[in-house]
Parts: sequence; structure tokens; C-alpha cells
Amino acid sequence: MSRKWMGAAVLLGLAFALPFFVDDVVLWMKVLCFALFACAFNLLLGYAGLLSFGHAAFLGSAGYITGHLVKEMGLPTELGILAGTAFSALLGFVFGALAIRRQGIYFAMITLALSQLVYFAAVQLPFTHGEDGLQAIPRGKLFGLVDLSSNHSMYYTVLGVFLLGFLLIQRTIHSPFGQVLRAIKENEPRAISLGYDVNRYKLLAFVLSAALSGLAGSTKAIVFQLESLTDVQWNMSGEVVLMTLLGGMGTLFGPVVGAFVLVMIEDYFASLGEWVPVIMGCIFVFCVMAFRRGIVGEAAALLKKQM
Repeated sequence: MSRKWMGAAVLLGLAFALPFFVDDVVLWMKVLCFALFACAFNLLLGYAGLLSFGHAAFLGSAGYITGHLVKEMGLPTELGILAGTAFSALLGFVFGALAIRRQGIYFAMITLALSQLVYFAAVQLPFTHGEDGLQAIPRGKLFGLVDLSSNHSMYYTVLGVFLLGFLLIQRTIHSPFGQVLRAIKENEPRAISLGYDVNRYKLLAFVLSAALSGLAGSTKAIVFQLESLTDVQWNMSGEVVLMTLLGGMGTLFGPVVGAFVLVMIEDYFASLGEWVPVIMGCIFVFCVMAFRRGIVGEAAALLKKQM
């Protein structure tokens, strides 16, 4: 067995054993939700080279759809999550079809503008309850069997969702489709000259990233039994960029590490209130200066030198 698979097996074992050794299981569920969100964003930025400033729209809108369907319509939890994910995929198709017509900073600004439209819709639409948000969303029972009111049951459900999303991303980036995305990122004119329909590949990557972001948002809404405007604000789009760059853009495990570090920092310094963003900004500046390739990227480069 290679070192890579041995390391993955150890991490998986630790993840399964975690609820028996920690008190705050909800915090680790938050880490998993944001890790999936960051991995979905990294698929777009790290492998397709598309910087989106509007990914909060997919995270938050999926949470609202899931929360409304589960709480008000009485849908089973798994169907609510699927509906939220599907809505984010559809929204991603609309956003992507408009945004991929431009490149660079123009692409980023279009995604930010579209995301702000979703934010204002969330403020105004009656089913979102404005600034109060959707509260007391029932966790329900998974497939009518597993009672998700138990934090342990909920944790293993979230872990399963994360692993499914992570494996899908891993399979995607190692597929021919993923190789074309790399080619587009490295040299788009050359990819066009080879006969690839670049816009179609970009759109597919955008939709897949949006759907997985929605999956993270739907799961998060069920975990915390709450969906609020925080998840659709532009700040959330900035946080996922920070997670990806901090952990290592274009690496498989980088976004997971970045999400872990950022969530832990927010939890540890939560008592400082408004100073938390300042501390996060300082850490980000330090990491950009000292770890240009992110934590995982620098660690991989160091190991390669020693071997």
C-alpha cells in the first residue's frame, strides 16, 4: 500500500473515531461542511482557473431551499438536501452561462454582482424571513430510520456527505475532463487550438462546483437547524477564497486544511468579537508572504525536496 493510501486510511479512521474523543461534535460538523464548500470552490479556482466572488449564493440559497422544504413542506431530510443541491446546480448554470463570457477580473465581478442579487432576494422574499432567517429547521430522520437529532448520528451523516463530495471531486480532477480543465487553466488559447469547446468545459465545471457548494449549504442548514443571511453575504464568498488559498490552491487536501484552520481560528477567537476578521486578515497576509503555495502546497514541496 502506498503512503498516500496509508495516510488516507489513517485520516478516515480518525474521522470515524472523532465523536468518541471530543465534546463539541457540532464544531467538527461545521468543519466538514466548510471543507466540502472549499473543495467545491477549489475545483473551479484551483483546476479551472476561474475566480468566483459569488459562491456564497450557492451555499446560502441551497440552505434556504432545504430549510423551507423540510420545515414548511414536511419533506424528508434527504429529499430536502437533494432539492437544495439541485437548485444550486440550476443557479450555477444560470450564473455560469452569463459569467464565462468574460475572463479574469470581469468574470469575478459578474459573479459578485449576481451573488448580490441573490442576497437581496433573500432579504426580500417572505419564505426566507429576512434578517430573522429560517429557524428551528427539523433534522428529521435519514431515510426514515436514522434519528438525526442525535449529534453522533448527524456527524456520521455529514461525514458521509463530505466523503461522497470529496471522492467525486477527486475522480473529476483525475478524469479526462479534469485534465482538460488543467489545460484550459494553463493555456486557454492552446486548448482552443486543440479543438476543445472551452466555454462548455468551463460551464460544466461551474455547475459542478455550484452543486457541491449547494450540497454543503443544505447539509449545514440541517446541522445547525438554521439558515440566515450570513451564508449569502459577500463575506462568505471571501472566506471560501481564504480557505482555499490558505490550505493550498490546486491541491486535493489543501481546502480541507484551510477550512479546518479558519473554523478553528473563528471558534478560538470568538470572544474577541469584531477583532476576529482583523486577526484572520493578519494570518492571511502572513501565510501569503510565507507560504505562497498554501500550507499543503508548501508541505508537499518540502517533502519532494527531501526525497
